[in-house]
Amino acid sequence: MLELIAEGAEIGSRWRRQIPDHEIFVGRATESYRVPWDSQISRVHVSLCSVGDKVRIQKLKSSSNPVFYDGKSEDCFELGAGEHFVIGKTQFTIAVEEAFGSLDAPNPISQKTFTADYLRKVSFRDVDRRIDVLSRLPTVIATATDNENLLIQIVNTLMQGIASASTVGLVRLQTGATVNSFDSVVEVGNSSRNDSEIVIMQWDRRDANSGGFQPSETLVKQALKSNESVLHIWSHGKDGKSKYTIDYENDWAFVSPISSAATPGWGVYVAGKERGDRDSSLSSVSQELDFQGDLKFCELVGSSLRNLLLVKKLERQEASLRTFFSPVVLKAISVLDSEAVLQPRECDLSVLFCDLRGFSKTSEELSDDLLELLARVSEALGITTSNILDFGGVIGDFHGDSVMGFWGWPIPPTGSEQNAVSAVKAALAIHQHVDHHARLGEVDRCGRDDRGFQFGIGIASGESVAGKIGTRDQVKVTAFGPVVNLASRLEGLTKWLNSKILIDAVTLEALKAEPEFFEEISVRGMGNFQPFGMEGSFDVFQVCAATELATEDIVHSKKLLESFRSGDWMRLETELAILDAEDSLRMFIEKFMSQSEGKPPEGWRGTIQMQTK
Repeated sequence: MLELIAEGAEIGSRWRRQIPDHEIFVGRATESYRVPWDSQISRVHVSLCSVGDKVRIQKLKSSSNPVFYDGKSEDCFELGAGEHFVIGKTQFTIAVEEAFGSLDAPNPISQKTFTADYLRKVSFRDVDRRIDVLSRLPTVIATATDNENLLIQIVNTLMQGIASASTVGLVRLQTGATVNSFDSVVEVGNSSRNDSEIVIMQWDRRDANSGGFQPSETLVKQALKSNESVLHIWSHGKDGKSKYTIDYENDWAFVSPISSAATPGWGVYVAGKERGDRDSSLSSVSQELDFQGDLKFCELVGSSLRNLLLVKKLERQEASLRTFFSPVVLKAISVLDSEAVLQPRECDLSVLFCDLRGFSKTSEELSDDLLELLARVSEALGITTSNILDFGGVIGDFHGDSVMGFWGWPIPPTGSEQNAVSAVKAALAIHQHVDHHARLGEVDRCGRDDRGFQFGIGIASGESVAGKIGTRDQVKVTAFGPVVNLASRLEGLTKWLNSKILIDAVTLEALKAEPEFFEEISVRGMGNFQPFGMEGSFDVFQVCAATELATEDIVHSKKLLESFRSGDWMRLETELAILDAEDSLRMFIEKFMSQSEGKPPEGWRGTIQMQTK
């Protein structure tokens, strides 16, 4: 594949990028092939298109300054490898990409290993030049348009700071994690050796016409697996004769590892030719200091790249976790080992399921405007998720048009009763949002908003397994176990019981353990239920704000429910009349009695068996 090398007059004004099969554009403001350093180049100056083994260059009509080829101004022409054209003060060279996986080099004549701690103590011999290059590094990082451009600029910076380097590359081990964690990077290596353990991510050569890049696999593996900088010299003994020549005329090379969680198995490969009177034995003090200075510079640049990508990785992870965790939970786990904290484990949870009622009807009404439907559903789901997070919960999953949240993981509270209190507070807050809009005339008294949705919420508490599932970069957290299924069943019962919030007995006991909060709410039993498909039954309780149910109604509801469960239905009709006609418990019992023709079903034991989901 052909490549385009752009090189301006100033230090650092250089990049090397592949020329794809499709048309590309070069200019000061183009997306990828950008030349920001030359004011004589238009925002979009020329187009390039591969034509066999040549590249066609076309000057755009909107470009003001000429394009020079072979000393003449040309508007359209074709170039082959090794040829170049000029715009302003920038030369563009067509080169052949020759980045091969790696080779098995002979044993070096000289070898030395340097630890990172040792290199930090090394003093530069040419401090001013090195510091000048390093001082531009923050700007290089800040102005990189994408990840590929960042790696190109890092390679360029290394070539500026290491004057003796003829070739610089960023490599990684195949055994390390892929660069998916670094968004997208074009890997140019391994074009000829698929069995190589070495991948070349970016590289450049000071002389565009002197060859390609084929690093020593032995050297790369030795440095990256030991996590120490390693220097090899293959040629130029005391007799001045070259014994080994690899990497297209380079006779020494070193690798500086920059491995981290964000750059696993990464390293910087630098190669060059013999410098003046350097001998192969590294006996010269000045010679060794030169190499040490180069390695120290590599360590500093590599450390900057490693830290930048690590920060980016953490930012992506935090953004991903922010989808699931409240700020309180994020703050708590930020000082801990996130991998350990997020591992699945058994714990006491309170699980909340919140479902959108009226979704099917609204979908039919808005079948011709699906974007509007999506906006409405997203807004409704946003109400539930924001309140779950506001009260310290975790967004576990989306089940169709239902949202699951839970409390008690990854950071357990001081007591399991806090899980239940937080879950019920979140549920009440969701309906307070609905009630607020009701006062504005936007929803009706049953909790339906003006878009046809209702909220039904079920909460259950107990032992469960919660944790992270998925890949390194695609995090998903959820909970498993009977308590999750129970919360889902309770949410389903809200429709049959005309209730906004239903809880189980374990959650009720946890709420009672917090008397201060328990005084702020009203709770009454709704009966004992055996959901469809379940063998056991459980008591169900309705929760609402203290002002929504009068104390006398709660007392009477308890007596009414006792008569209902005992099978004494003769006096129920009179007792039911005491409650309001739209009271949810009265409405359900009347409906159930009507379906049973006014008398308890055969074998009645007080448990209501649901015939459907």
